[in-house]
Amino acid sequence: MFKIIKKENKARRGEITTVHGRVQTPAFMNVATCGAIKGALSAFDLKKIKCQIMLSNTYHLHLRPGDEKVRQLGGLHRFTRWDGPILTDSGGFQVFSLAKLRNIKEEGVTFQSHIDGHRIFMSPEVSMQIQSNLGSTIAMAFDECVENPSPYDYTKKSSQLTIRWLKRCKDEMQRLNSLETTLNNEQMLFGINQGGIYEDLRVDNMKKIAELDLPGYAIGGLAVGEETEVMYNIIDTVEPHMPEDKPRYLMGVGTPVNILEAVHRGVDMFDCVMPSRNARHGQLFTWEGVRNINNAKYELDERPIDESCDCPVCREFSRAYIRHLMKAGEMLAMRLCVIHNLYFYNNLLERIRDELDSGNFEKFYKTYRLILNIRI
Repeated sequence: MFKIIKKENKARRGEITTVHGRVQTPAFMNVATCGAIKGALSAFDLKKIKCQIMLSNTYHLHLRPGDEKVRQLGGLHRFTRWDGPILTDSGGFQVFSLAKLRNIKEEGVTFQSHIDGHRIFMSPEVSMQIQSNLGSTIAMAFDECVENPSPYDYTKKSSQLTIRWLKRCKDEMQRLNSLETTLNNEQMLFGINQGGIYEDLRVDNMKKIAELDLPGYAIGGLAVGEETEVMYNIIDTVEPHMPEDKPRYLMGVGTPVNILEAVHRGVDMFDCVMPSRNARHGQLFTWEGVRNINNAKYELDERPIDESCDCPVCREFSRAYIRHLMKAGEMLAMRLCVIHNLYFYNNLLERIRDELDSGNFEKFYKTYRLILNIRI
């Protein structure tokens, strides 16, 4: 399923083969939480901006329109018209960040919907059943994501619970994939490493979940309150214990520089709502740094957002026009800005792959880690 094509120090250039197509890594996954990118982008737009994987969320799709309805409509691929790989997040993070009055037990979690307050039960088995109904390419394990920092004893118990839940996820997925009625009998399960900011818990967790020999592994529970350097330290701590021959996914991270730093540390896959969320407020990523298109200095600026970018927006529209749309509250402003930011992220990862192919990643890394976070 995964092969490493080339390495430069810890950075890896690879390829994932799935039932829905191949993915060149390192790769950024575009977050379509409810089956669409916020900012009015469809599956066909994603094709134009170099997206390889679409990511959707189990929790949100279970609440509406309902995973059984998506199944009746042929699964997420047919429902959204995206024909490439889809990764579905398990819903664990949303249960612990959005849900009201949650009650965690060994069996699973009972919680209130953030939409209308009705009671819902989610367990490893239920999460796998929902994701099977969605028919995604990759399903994420159901885990508990704790805040950083959390008390050591609580984090330890949570990490151990996540391991037990992962074993149940694996058993349930094997059962579901054996059924003739399952939409995608080749659905793959990725395990999630947890353990908060504690190195010994992270290493213990990683060693134990690696024994399950899953198709891929993620580092979860980061970018939820800890300092950036703490996050990098956790990646450095966990990476030596992650299987060499499996894809490595850093969940919910992050800025372009975060991605550069994580690739440099051996990570293969990323997702984050930041590029689309920030775009909707006029914060745009460029090869010169971060640009706020709302600034008055762009009022008469006829240049594109980024003169080094060849995205559909930069080829056609000016900074002045996009700023005007933002100030006028036009929906087109958000759409154009989201297209640009997601293209920039996908193009950044393509550029990283090219630099790895040519053996120049280290030079590229040292140059752009100093540039991409600059506020213009």
